[in-house]
Amino acid sequence: MVARTVRLGTRASPLALAQSRWVESRLQAHHPHITTELVIIKTTGDKLKDVPLAKVGGKGLFIKEIEEALLAGKVDLAVHSLKDMPAQMPAGCRLAAVPPREDWRDAFISYRYSSLQEIPPGGRVGTGSLRRRVQLLNRRPDLEVVHLRGNVDTRLRKLREQGLDAIILAAAGLNRLGLGHLPRTLLAAQDMLPAVGQGALGLEIRDQDQEMQELLAFLDDPPSRLAVSAERAFLERLEGGCLVPVAALAVVQEDRLELEALISDLEGRHLLRERTSGPAAAAADLGRSLAERLLDLGGREILSQIYGRPL
Repeated sequence: MVARTVRLGTRASPLALAQSRWVESRLQAHHPHITTELVIIKTTGDKLKDVPLAKVGGKGLFIKEIEEALLAGKVDLAVHSLKDMPAQMPAGCRLAAVPPREDWRDAFISYRYSSLQEIPPGGRVGTGSLRRRVQLLNRRPDLEVVHLRGNVDTRLRKLREQGLDAIILAAAGLNRLGLGHLPRTLLAAQDMLPAVGQGALGLEIRDQDQEMQELLAFLDDPPSRLAVSAERAFLERLEGGCLVPVAALAVVQEDRLELEALISDLEGRHLLRERTSGPAAAAADLGRSLAERLLDLGGREILSQIYGRPL
């Protein structure tokens, strides 16, 4: 194969750089003939550091400018946290590979308590996620959920400076940053269902770039791709993003897929949760069918109120 330089588009956050360097190192090891270059791109989400994502458009805020650079030919590959990607790919782009998924769980971080149950009434828990907020309030309506944004270091600093009792962060991000030593309790799915695609990376390329598709083929993990395909199909049917409290987790074992998902109102008072299973090869169909079931159980009314229009 002809020697070439592969330009990887990435955000500047420590986590984004850690993820992109992971991809870069594997590309270099698997394809010694290529050279790589990280191209750092500032996204809208990076610029709006203290604004709740739900108020400024939600999904796509951390990837739009990177996709624009990809389509303009300024980079050859975009490295995303898959949970930041809208369910619908933009014209001219494709999801080339989904590497093996990291830990999908959320982590309860606290220097005072070892579990959510230990926090006394009126305790303060920080998160910038609607999904986490509604699940926290559904289990503990007596807590105060404090809006929290910023990269991992910023959130850990705010945990101390703002006197919070705990914060909730993605375990995958902590692992990728080498922060597994923090005082944390990993939350089971029954306690905190994750965001669609949480823990997975999405490697995005131009739709017609067959050479990049071939270069990345070794990184694609079929069980991880099938799992996120089910979750993203669920999200796409709901037209969901950071504006709506939804969560989903698919697990693939051999040729079977199990999917659990939820829809909630904005305060966690009315939370609908269902699961389904079927052939892994029918991942997207399972995601769409579970979305329809939740919509029929009352999700349509919940989401119509949030969107301000019929769904």
